[in-house]
Amino acid sequence: MDTIVFTFLLEVFCIAAQKQKDLFINEQIRAQEVLVIGPNGEQLGLKGIKDALTLANYAGFDLVLISPNSNPPVCKIMDYNKYKYEAKKKTKENLKKQREANLEMKEYRLSVTIDVADFNTRVRNASKYLEKGHEIKISIRFKGREMAHPELGKDVLLRFSDAVSSIADVKQQAKLEGRFMTMILMPKQK
Repeated sequence: MDTIVFTFLLEVFCIAAQKQKDLFINEQIRAQEVLVIGPNGEQLGLKGIKDALTLANYAGFDLVLISPNSNPPVCKIMDYNKYKYEAKKKTKENLKKQREANLEMKEYRLSVTIDVADFNTRVRNASKYLEKGHEIKISIRFKGREMAHPELGKDVLLRFSDAVSSIADVKQQAKLEGRFMTMILMPKQK
């Protein structure tokens, strides 16, 4: 009865390991015969699971099921914790590179009648964002009779671009689209 319970618990544990996308290791491997690859990448041939586990224990490593769907299944003798650590580190590095590649664009909305303190705050925040290497989009929404004087909005945008001219270049000049006038700034190339 104990062996049935043990087998059941082992299968449940194996299913849980697969859900976490972990590889089967050591006693979790259910195949009777496996193709064994050594710790240095050499092929050790077709072995019974007990012989393969003995080889892994003798080498001081784990037996890891690399390819369960092949015939016969392929196992490698390796340090599993080191493998997981390096895979996690590689994933983090890839995410970091992906984040750097997909630099975001932040939008700052101004108004034609913006006050000096508010203007300076937006310039300060935009400068920090530009220093990180991101692009920024500055937009002004014209309300009511402000539409009759788009040159006032253009003056605000030009004043903003002059304020950050030491760290930013104009990527797209100010242009009017409906009720919005937008300008895109990008960090200066080093």
